[in-house]
Amino acid sequence: MPRPAPDNPVPETLPEVTRRLAAQHLPDGDLPFPRTRPADLLSSLIRTILGQQNTRAAADRQYRALREAYPLWEAALLDGPDGIEDTLRGAGGGLHRSKAASIHGILTTLAGPDEDGPLTLQHLSGLSDADARAALEALPGVGRHTASLMLLFDLHRPAMPVEGNLDRLARRLEWVPDGWTAARVERWFDAAVPRTTPDRLRLHVAGVRHGREVCLSRHPRCGACVLADLCPSAALLGPG
Repeated sequence: MPRPAPDNPVPETLPEVTRRLAAQHLPDGDLPFPRTRPADLLSSLIRTILGQQNTRAAADRQYRALREAYPLWEAALLDGPDGIEDTLRGAGGGLHRSKAASIHGILTTLAGPDEDGPLTLQHLSGLSDADARAALEALPGVGRHTASLMLLFDLHRPAMPVEGNLDRLARRLEWVPDGWTAARVERWFDAAVPRTTPDRLRLHVAGVRHGREVCLSRHPRCGACVLADLCPSAALLGPG
């Protein structure tokens, strides 16, 4: 099936931007998957949900607390959302109630009406990209971005998750109009970036690191940016 054309032209600078970002932030050429991600898909989804609007350190603490309290996810299902919430609160970080509700909702959905279904997502590995995404997004608390992260990092599919750092990069490079919504920017990236897992992983990881270290939301460090000569915003935002 042919890929849909992006609703804004693919910029000529996209390959060069990707190359420079990778050279700066992935100098050894590695395409690292976060080392803290659990091995099985259900555990990884729960860890991903904990990372929503949370720092990595806080999400790691919460995940470790959950595994200490619930060596098996069946125990979390039986303990209920209040018990999960108490465990998350004790580990610090935010949004305890909503994250607990999402986690318990996922476990309940997988268990099924008789509450004896296997608590696993390993079946996703055998699904097409579209079906795997649909199955993920049907789970409580799992939106497009969380599903894209799971597809890229855990199922090794050519998804293109776009969070704030990549969104900001695209706007400052004037790849997309300022008036676009975040969802539209993500759709544009999905259509514009080559549909291979290494290409998308490289741009995602390097782009996120660039946003955290250089292309900051406030007071960007344009003077230290390897993209300054390609970025129309650099002259306006200053050397940083």
